Amino acid sequence: MIVVGGGVIGLTTAVVLAEGGIRVRVWTREPAERTTSAVAGALWWPYRIEPEALVGPWALASLVVYEELAARPEETGVRMVEGVHRGMRLDELGPWAARVPGLRDLAEGLGARLPLIDMPVHLAWLRERLLKAGGTVEERAVTDLAAVPAPVVVNCAGLDARSLVPDPAVRPVRGQLVVVENPGITTWFTSVGDASGAAGASTYLFPQPGGLILGGTAEEDAWSLTPDPRVADGIVARCAAVHPEIAGARVLAHRVGLRPTRDAVRLERRALPDGRALVHNYGHGGAGVTVAWGCAREAAGLARPAD
Repeated sequence: MIVVGGGVIGLTTAVVLAEGGIRVRVWTREPAERTTSAVAGALWWPYRIEPEALVGPWALASLVVYEELAARPEETGVRMVEGVHRGMRLDELGPWAARVPGLRDLAEGLGARLPLIDMPVHLAWLRERLLKAGGTVEERAVTDLAAVPAPVVVNCAGLDARSLVPDPAVRPVRGQLVVVENPGITTWFTSVGDASGAAGASTYLFPQPGGLILGGTAEEDAWSLTPDPRVADGIVARCAAVHPEIAGARVLAHRVGLRPTRDAVRLERRALPDGRALVHNYGHGGAGVTVAWGCAREAAGLARPAD
């Protein structure tokens, strides 16, 4: 079996398959540390992903896994961290929210203790877990899913699915981040929307071991991977309005990622022209990390040979 795509969705799906006794190879156009997943914040939260009726169970299944992985943060990259979603209330969320431990209304917004994932560490851990289960990872570009030589092909290509399937419903939503030296902030914070009226702007900050990640943007149908200095200045200014000490923090890096957004996640089994099986698992928008394990288990069930 070959999984196409080496981001968090592809690697997690491959791990579930390999640990279920399936011989798995991952074909990826670029190493995990250069995928969109590596740029992610990455806070567990169903953000910019549909359909809600399915996203809830997928996210909750993943939450259970991350809570277990948080016992070994240096190894897995997963920590449980307190924070606030400003301007958000419990009664605005779907049924899934009632099953998130500690989720509560506060004067400022919605308080929670959620998984915060250091993606470079987590992606490396996923890769090693896959290798230990007998899987392999190969850097190979795919231009035709029908040409992939496997009885079952699992398409976890993210934004590349737009041309690979092809599926024009897959669109980029550009996210720009700034990483600064952490002046001592230990909790995460998010606030969707921007008082200045800047399109696609939001405010969030995530304390990671390598620095404080500041965001962000959500620019639809924007393909540029080049950081915009003016956008970066706006991000720092919005975050400094929440924590003034951020204004003087040294900038460590600028990052841009393209979220693979779709009107709904595509998770289904189809037949290739020659009758072989093709399983799609893509279109997770800004919540690939959030639903990775739930979607991986469903995709693995679709990919396994029928008894």
